[in-house]
Amino acid sequence: MLSIGGGAGSYNLTSAEDARQVATYLWNNFLGGISSSRPLGDAILDGVDFDIEGGTNQHWDDLAKYLSGYGKRGTKVYLTAAPQCPSPDAWVGGALKTGLFYYVWVQFYNNPPCQYSSSSIGNLEDAWKQWTTDIPATKVFLGLPAAPASFR
Repeated sequence: MLSIGGGAGSYNLTSAEDARQVATYLWNNFLGGISSSRPLGDAILDGVDFDIEGGTNQHWDDLAKYLSGYGKRGTKVYLTAAPQCPSPDAWVGGALKTGLFYYVWVQFYNNPPCQYSSSSIGNLEDAWKQWTTDIPATKVFLGLPAAPASFR
């Protein structure tokens, strides 16, 4: 799985055509395509994780559609995402609505309106219900930090 995005920096897709070009690059250089400049050599990854936390929220749905289209050529392309817990996610919420994502790893931390709190789990429970009913993903996972100090 190749993760794109992250918490630092600003990144965006400027158009559906830009999304198509990025999908082609990812397919040829990391997934099942062919390129003379594959950064991981002969390794073939089977999916892309959208960890979009900045830039714009435009055309991530197009990227998901183009990447998913490569999966129809015999090699499955798994799409996953790691959105913030407020729903819909500000960056990748539109892409998640496409129904093309297999796994969604919701970050139920660093967001007081829906994060876990040992004194009250109501906000988390409400957010969980919304994620599991609003997003057409194969599986939705609950992301929590493992460090006890994180739950203060």
